[in-house]
Amino acid sequence: MRPIIFLKTAIVLFCLHIQAAKAQVCNGSLGDPVVNVNFGSGSNPGSSLQSATTTYSFTFSNCPNDGSYTVVNSTAGCFGNSWHTVPEDHTPNDANGYMMLVNASVTPGDFYVDTVKNLCANTTYEFAAWIINVLLPGSCSPNPILPKLVFNIETTAGIVLGTYSTGDIPAASDPTWKQYGLFFTTPANTNDVVIRLTNEAPGGCGNDVALDDITFRACGPTVLLSGSSNQTSFDLCSGTPANIMLTATIGNGYSSPTYQWQESIDNGLNWSFIAGANTTSYLFNKSNKGAYQYRLLVADGTNILITSCRVASNVITLTLHDKPVVSASNNGPFCENTPATLAASGGATYSWTGPGGFTSTLSTPSFIAISNAAGQYDVIVTDQYGCTNTSSTVVAVNPQPVATVSSDISFCEGGSATLNAGGGNAYLWSPATGLSDVASPSPVASPADTTTYRVIVTSANNCADTATVTVNILKKPVAHAGQDKLLLKGQSVVLDGIVTGSDVDYSWSPSLFLDNALLLTPRTTPPSDILYTLTAFSNVGCGISTDDVFVNVYNDIFIPKAFSPNNDGLNDTWHIEALGVFPNAKVIVYNRYGQVVFESTAATKDWDGTFKNTALATGAYAYVLDLKNNLPIRKGMVMIVR
Repeated sequence: MRPIIFLKTAIVLFCLHIQAAKAQVCNGSLGDPVVNVNFGSGSNPGSSLQSATTTYSFTFSNCPNDGSYTVVNSTAGCFGNSWHTVPEDHTPNDANGYMMLVNASVTPGDFYVDTVKNLCANTTYEFAAWIINVLLPGSCSPNPILPKLVFNIETTAGIVLGTYSTGDIPAASDPTWKQYGLFFTTPANTNDVVIRLTNEAPGGCGNDVALDDITFRACGPTVLLSGSSNQTSFDLCSGTPANIMLTATIGNGYSSPTYQWQESIDNGLNWSFIAGANTTSYLFNKSNKGAYQYRLLVADGTNILITSCRVASNVITLTLHDKPVVSASNNGPFCENTPATLAASGGATYSWTGPGGFTSTLSTPSFIAISNAAGQYDVIVTDQYGCTNTSSTVVAVNPQPVATVSSDISFCEGGSATLNAGGGNAYLWSPATGLSDVASPSPVASPADTTTYRVIVTSANNCADTATVTVNILKKPVAHAGQDKLLLKGQSVVLDGIVTGSDVDYSWSPSLFLDNALLLTPRTTPPSDILYTLTAFSNVGCGISTDDVFVNVYNDIFIPKAFSPNNDGLNDTWHIEALGVFPNAKVIVYNRYGQVVFESTAATKDWDGTFKNTALATGAYAYVLDLKNNLPIRKGMVMIVR
């Protein structure tokens, strides 16, 4: 199975190895291709060669056999995947572009012959082509046949003007295009040459190639074009003439060189002569937006007008860009002493200036809008090409109102007062608790507790200020004399007074038997029952409050001898009144069998004459009273009478 050669056109002018070996390639500048064979484009397969002759037969198969060729835009899966998958041809930007795919014949020999006409005599030319060895490494193991191509350039009389051998073209892991080529000089009176491509490798497994982009161009002295600072590409700004001087440096080679500048406005697809531009320099002074390309043609003598006899310099590109479209704005108008933000767009860098010496390099700078910040802010916007444009925005700063409010006020709870605010057109108070109208400049305040109110004062231009006023609520006095007290004569007890309110004084009356009538919790040792009054009075005019506590003084503990639990409302329980003096006292009652029928450790709990919720029989029951506090235990009998 043989590899295939991909060719893109019908003229096979061959070449030296430009990428791997440049020894036979033109070292000067090249002209436009006299021949540019790219084989066209379309769906698979393409048509056979039309202008060149070949001993190989054309096939419509995408994988040609030995001694045949095809024209395709891609190939894959050939001969059991022993060939590379080549997804596209070599020609740049060539959608569905064709290449020539050749499976070399078993016998070495010519497989491509063509004639190139209308050349200039005594002129050096370069022929080059791009080639791939399509055999995958490892295929045809162990001895794959490598392609070896020889390119001969002859006169029509058969005189060899140049020859070049590619040598063995190795298999590569990737299908990488490589250029091969040579240059030669046409003799005097020679305008036509014959191109002969010969296969020198033997037949067998391998020796298969793809071929594309065969070019034939004039080769002359080096023509190096540059602008200021040796630039070859310029990004400029439209609107004013650029005034860029383009200058060419010409190497030796032509005895009588002539020059012609060309311009392209379609990215080099088409070139036009610039009238009168026939020196080695050209002043570019356009001002309209667009991309302009320039090159200098050089030829010997009158050959400047013959495409096949002249060379061209490198290309210089000058692009005139529009000024950036700039937009400047602000989020105002602003109230004095509030944040302000400017905004600009359309560029890569920004330079702001404004009132009060304001500067910034941000696209959206911010600042505090004080009174002298009002006015026009200008921004210079520069895009990535260095082109600039300007814009401006006017900032309005409205004065901030000065909120006024009445002084802090105090009054007794339950009262009210009018608050007064000023300085604006609208008002809003918070919190709303205790206010008659939160939107009034003069609401009535009657909070239950001390409250600090905040008012937002808004002017006609929607600017605002705030102020606060505190309403102090003076609490009325409240006196709590505490629970009534029980004690035995000769004992003392502490009164449990509590007083609340704002700035309150208090006292007990009468002061009899108290250790200090001005204390909230004085100690008293009365000889008999007494009523004490605790008086609390406000020092800030919020009234007075009184409360009483009764101190019950017992001469001794009275233990009833009988009670009648018949639910008539009279003497229904056995109640020992003075036990309240002894909260830890313990009472136990027994029946005649010694069984406990009642037990209490709570001094206030009475016995209702029952045991386990069952009424006990009329009769006598023994009791034991333990007063604790190291006092003697008392015993006796109590009668249930029904």
